[in-house]
Amino acid sequence: MATLHAPLFELPATFSTLTNLADARIGTVIVECSDEFFAPAERMLQHTSPIFIEDKFDDNGKWMDGWETRRKRIEGFDWCIIQLGVAGIIQGFDLDTTFFTGNYPASASIEGCYAPDNNLKDAVWESLLPNQCLSASTHHFFESHHQGLYSHIRLNIFPDGGIARLKVYGTVQPIVCSTPIDLVGLKQGGRVVAYSDAHYGHPSNLINPHTAANMGDGWETKRRRAPGFDWCILALGQKGKIEKIEIDTAHFKGNYPAKVSIQGTYVEAATDAQLIPQSMFWDYLLFEQPMQMDHLHQYIQDIQQHTLVSHIRINMIPDGGISRIRLWGTPV
Repeated sequence: MATLHAPLFELPATFSTLTNLADARIGTVIVECSDEFFAPAERMLQHTSPIFIEDKFDDNGKWMDGWETRRKRIEGFDWCIIQLGVAGIIQGFDLDTTFFTGNYPASASIEGCYAPDNNLKDAVWESLLPNQCLSASTHHFFESHHQGLYSHIRLNIFPDGGIARLKVYGTVQPIVCSTPIDLVGLKQGGRVVAYSDAHYGHPSNLINPHTAANMGDGWETKRRRAPGFDWCILALGQKGKIEKIEIDTAHFKGNYPAKVSIQGTYVEAATDAQLIPQSMFWDYLLFEQPMQMDHLHQYIQDIQQHTLVSHIRINMIPDGGISRIRLWGTPV
């Protein structure tokens, strides 16, 4: 059976440094939905791009990589309530109908609420995205300008149909904590500011909460054929003093970096554009360290003296792949 892969697409610049709050890898789950006859709603929360397998059918019909409801024969519309992996401020959506060519919804809307205790009985739902027309096999990007915190969303599709992937882009609400945590972790609000290259894997993978599943679940650059080295800048979710650094090259065996160093700084207010050129001159938190294949590197004594850190720059010398970065410390 032939398998078709989703075509490449360009993420709008306004979304490029935001976190997908609806990523299943950070704990996003389906709470309830009106119908999932043809394909379960949980499929649209996967971080991987959708696929289409010709001639693949199950007991209910054509197998589809996404959420798909049956054809509605009564009044109303289909809906799905989703608990986000982390609460946050929502700034945009991607409603992806890739491979849904004759079975996509005519339109869709999204509501949101904040219910950290998961008690939705008394939840107050607000409109985050008014009803918008959809089309076949397309990424539909919509901006949202609500400043409130949201822990749940309700996706409404009119009247029925299928969504391949749903992404909810926003800024994470950090968890208040007085004990050491991974300050750069995605669930703490860590995010990517900029990077030199991401040919094989995006640096956003570096701060995912779980260990990497495979080589594709990390940051990997193409082979460098010019002087220099690859780098990425990360904003910590919470500022703090770093007590332990972990650099994991899990699954990278013939393509791990020769060396890695980390620079850091503390800034109260600066745009991402300002940080990029400044990052070359930040003090070192960790001088160049030799890397090993498929290995968890841990550093405590080698961390250079510093006060507080809000941003780091990881230098991968000269190129290659890293699966995870952890910066353990107490938030301030």
